[in-house]
Amino acid sequence: MKRNIVIAAVAAAALIGGGTATALATTGDDDGPARQAADTRQTGDGTRDDREDDDAARAASSDVTAPEAIASALKHTPGTAVSAELDDEDDGDKVVWTVDVLSGDDTWHSVSVDPSSGKVLGAHTDDEDDTAQVRAALKGSSVTAEEAAKAAAGKGVVTSVDLDDDSGDTSWEAETHRSGGAEQDWTIDLKTGKVTADRSDDQD
Repeated sequence: MKRNIVIAAVAAAALIGGGTATALATTGDDDGPARQAADTRQTGDGTRDDREDDDAARAASSDVTAPEAIASALKHTPGTAVSAELDDEDDGDKVVWTVDVLSGDDTWHSVSVDPSSGKVLGAHTDDEDDTAQVRAALKGSSVTAEEAAKAAAGKGVVTSVDLDDDSGDTSWEAETHRSGGAEQDWTIDLKTGKVTADRSDDQD
């Protein structure tokens, strides 16, 4: 229904103005033209550029750093921080730090932290099936997620830190952004805290 009204309005505008109008092709859904006009995501490199722009905007909007968010989450929910990410809450417009904490009784908690104040907004338990794998990966490690985030902060604004236990060499992974939107992934050694560029990211 809306599509027909839009096409009619475009045609009427062309007749009244004495000029020409170009109709947008639609897929038949109600918000087709508006959605297509608003959606700037592209295929190929364009998609990555848009995502990097979004991530850079999140980084710039946060007054609370990754280490501070982790510290706040652990004060609220004691345990071992396994990851922290600055992201949209439930795919909404509000950006929050989400910190995953593994407590001493092997319960997983997802803690939301306000990026402006550092206040814990809420927490809930999660069901994870890789608890034993995470415990084994962290056994003997001396660098925490908070320390890994601090180490990576020298490379830019940290927007996420996560335990990488899928590869042969277990390490912390961190993503940073610099002014202008440049994104880089880093690996942080679990025992020494040494920060190195993620070579697989360079190849991508």
